[in-house]
Amino acid sequence: MDEQERAGDPDGLERLWTPHRMTYISGEDRPEGGYEKPGGCPFCLAPGRPEAESLVVARGELVFAVLNLYPYNPGHLMVCPYRHVADYTDLTEAETVEVAAFTRTAMRVIRATGNPHGFNLGMNQGAVAGAGIAAHLHQHIVPRWGGDANFMQVVGWTKVLPQLLYETRDLLMKAWPSAAG
Repeated sequence: MDEQERAGDPDGLERLWTPHRMTYISGEDRPEGGYEKPGGCPFCLAPGRPEAESLVVARGELVFAVLNLYPYNPGHLMVCPYRHVADYTDLTEAETVEVAAFTRTAMRVIRATGNPHGFNLGMNQGAVAGAGIAAHLHQHIVPRWGGDANFMQVVGWTKVLPQLLYETRDLLMKAWPSAAG
């Protein structure tokens, strides 16, 4: 078998490679003990990271908003309770209210900074439901634009993001209403 047969027939397509996503897909970045304990949970660790390393956009009394490290679209935020809790029904009443309030604020901020046409909101409860980190509840706020699922995702299995995560974080942080205001 020659090199051409092993590599497959040429199809004339250019390839964009996103090798950084392999860490997420393979689970190489998972802590040895998994995400079950707060010490290995990225949502428990995120609020304590130095500002220069943190993707936290806003902090509340019981919850915070953080950019998704592997976003579906620019501005893809998650609202997480500080408390390491897996199930929505285990949130306190106050946590439930603040998750809802932060979700509303996130939508307003993303609308003001990115003008999306719509949103996907959701929580995946349990690994079988698609939660990548099932041990710590998180509400996804994903901005959507008409045509945002284009040939890149459909054919190329990759996502083109026009802005670095830290630039997105800074933009959203500046637009997020302060706790005093």
